[in-house]
Amino acid sequence: MVADKPADSSKESKEHLDMLKSTQTVIKKALDKLGYPEEAYELLREPVRFMTVRIPVRMDDGQIKVFTGYRAQHNDAVGPTKGGVRFHPDVNEKEVSALSIWMSLKAGIVDLPYGGGKGGIVCDPREMSFRELEGLSRGYVRAISQIVGPTKDIPAPDVFTNSQIMAWMMDEYSRIDEFNNPGFITGKPLVLGGSHGRDTATAKGVTICVEEAAKLRGIDLNGARVIIQGFGNAGGFLSKFMNDAGAKVVAISDAQGALYDPDGLDIDYLLDRRDSFGTVTNLFENTISNDEMLELDCDILVPAAIANQITEENANRIKANIVVEAANGPTTLEATKILAERDILLVPDVLASSGGVTVSYFEWVQNNQGYYWTEEEVQEKLQKVIVKSFHNVYDTSQTRNIDMRLAAYMVGVRKMAEAARFRGWI
Repeated sequence: MVADKPADSSKESKEHLDMLKSTQTVIKKALDKLGYPEEAYELLREPVRFMTVRIPVRMDDGQIKVFTGYRAQHNDAVGPTKGGVRFHPDVNEKEVSALSIWMSLKAGIVDLPYGGGKGGIVCDPREMSFRELEGLSRGYVRAISQIVGPTKDIPAPDVFTNSQIMAWMMDEYSRIDEFNNPGFITGKPLVLGGSHGRDTATAKGVTICVEEAAKLRGIDLNGARVIIQGFGNAGGFLSKFMNDAGAKVVAISDAQGALYDPDGLDIDYLLDRRDSFGTVTNLFENTISNDEMLELDCDILVPAAIANQITEENANRIKANIVVEAANGPTTLEATKILAERDILLVPDVLASSGGVTVSYFEWVQNNQGYYWTEEEVQEKLQKVIVKSFHNVYDTSQTRNIDMRLAAYMVGVRKMAEAARFRGWI
């Protein structure tokens, strides 16, 4: 028997600890500005429930490998918790905790009847067979089945998980429940109760935020110069949406490097040639680094890759008029302050990437009522939700004379705090 241990490298641990601490810092500021007492912060600074599980899986070579999994439920004062499950070798408790808090904020910003949840398993799915992934997916559901369900906690896809993994998880939960229960999980295939528009929802939400921000800054998206860091699911779809809107995508990047063309890249050509992990720059010789790409002159910059990309070291060299965060935590708090001082409009991650949870909510609603919407209906509803949420956050920032990140946290945390107060928790 072998065990897959949680990652504990000092670099990864520090990064995720910083992610949690920075999230807590902004929540504290938001609650203070809203006039809530210290007890509200003590309740909301960490998940109310956190489960660590061990999942034995028989591998293809006959050995039993034991994986570590997590499920965090941040706050269920508003309603059931909701959030993705990621399969990644660097998953750890701090990351899962921070991301569950972000899910609560996203749900509050787009006014959904949810609290935030998040799950993860320490593994590298790129090194696992289809059968091994199925065993791991089913084992995870068995391990957390006591605390999840359509009225308790609803999982969804995240990093390195997809509709097939959601289908296995739904099937396992339905076996345990002895009842076909599609509302237990979202991000499923259409034939099992999935929703139209779910695959592109995150990128579509970012696109709507880009469009609204461009209007505020008087930028015509047709011909605007856009840089997108990251070419995976969100970055790839976003590049396509921007290109179709007439924008000039002048640079994209992946983990191997970046491509730049001041006249605009051929996005359809690049999308056709990227691999399943969103890598395409390895096919080209004249590449630049991610760091160089972030500092190029452009109208709109979209970090859609990993955390801590815009920091106090490079924030003064960012030349974009608008920064829209599609990734989780790509801009540090110090950099956020610098960008605000330079009058660069920053649309924060908890707002910009809320399209995914919004369409997951639509899927859950459709499952519960047994009536399914068309692609056009889903897109129309998503447009209304994101536009309303964007302007609610922007108006809050203008009224309070604060940056968009703090404004988003204030909007996002208010619903949880109010629900907890009415319940008598604080």
